[in-house]
Amino acid sequence: MKFLCKTQDLLQALTLVSRAISNQQALPILGNILIVAEGKKCTVSATDLELSIITSFNVDIENEGSITVPSRAILNFAQYNSDDQVLLETHEGTQLKCSSPHAKTMISGEAASEYPTISHIEKETKFSIQTAPLLDALHLVTFASAKTTLRPVLAGVYIRSEKDHLILVATDSYRLSEYQIPSKGGEGNISCIVPAKVLEELRSILASSKGEKRGKGEAHEVPEVNIALSTQQIEIRIGQTQLLSRLIEGKFPDYKQIIPQETKTKVAVKTSDLITIAKRMHYFARETNNNLTWTVRKSNNTLHISTPHTQAGRDEATLDIEMTGDDNKIALSSSYLLDFLGHVNDDVTEVHLTDSMHPAVFRLPSDKNLLHLIMPLRIQEE
Repeated sequence: MKFLCKTQDLLQALTLVSRAISNQQALPILGNILIVAEGKKCTVSATDLELSIITSFNVDIENEGSITVPSRAILNFAQYNSDDQVLLETHEGTQLKCSSPHAKTMISGEAASEYPTISHIEKETKFSIQTAPLLDALHLVTFASAKTTLRPVLAGVYIRSEKDHLILVATDSYRLSEYQIPSKGGEGNISCIVPAKVLEELRSILASSKGEKRGKGEAHEVPEVNIALSTQQIEIRIGQTQLLSRLIEGKFPDYKQIIPQETKTKVAVKTSDLITIAKRMHYFARETNNNLTWTVRKSNNTLHISTPHTQAGRDEATLDIEMTGDDNKIALSSSYLLDFLGHVNDDVTEVHLTDSMHPAVFRLPSDKNLLHLIMPLRIQEE
């Protein structure tokens, strides 16, 4: 194998696929990146056997071939090479020689045949999604998934089709996010659970491609994402890049049952004010299960938030709000509240309350596609 390429193209490809490399590798070779030079392209791949990322870029090939090399070694070379172009060639079968005008590095690798085969899926269902709404959905949904795999279905994002919309849902059983986005080109009913980790990587890739600058300051953005499903796998294609992953088996909870059917109190509050107060009060609230008690008063249009008495002390504050409906009271987790507000860009956040026993529903005035709810805590009397 021997080919000439741009250093920046190589670095971008290596950085992208290395996202699939786990810190806890079942096999040492899973710490490697597979490099294949064929035709007019170099294809680089990485996998942890659950998630695989493949991408390619144009190169000048003198001899076709392949090799797998440690990701840290090849990334280190590409990252700290100031030359515009580099020549990559195999030496004695399992050595990769990386040369440029001011650098010459030899990396010990392994034969490509030793690398696990990344099998492409048998596509049964295909659809596409516009990048901008998908990015919004991923930003506002994936964080609500469970961070452990004790209940595997909760460590994923449930995706289902409904008429001309695609609905993404994530929950850890204490909070839930649902987002609806338009879709096109759907074939059949879509219902699957995708590992949240995979969609987090997709979000990072889409966000970085959106921010890339090409040519004379022109933003390069992939207009849409193409997705293919089989019974057990998902393939996501973004331009020249592919993500392949197993789906999570199991039945997602019937979350519709916990969404309140009525709203007795609707509150509109400035997001920045709510964040500031929640951050301040979290210092005390974390000693009592992150408990913040909300009291909404119609008489003076205020939201009073307080923490229980703790060894560290207590805190309370009153916010001016816009509201409709009745007085209300509920206790919510400061941790979950801050997590949600940290993903919000709107100036105003709407909170819909039923009573102290039902979840608080959060919505954004500028984005009716989002529904976020936080389960209530037991109100601790002062």
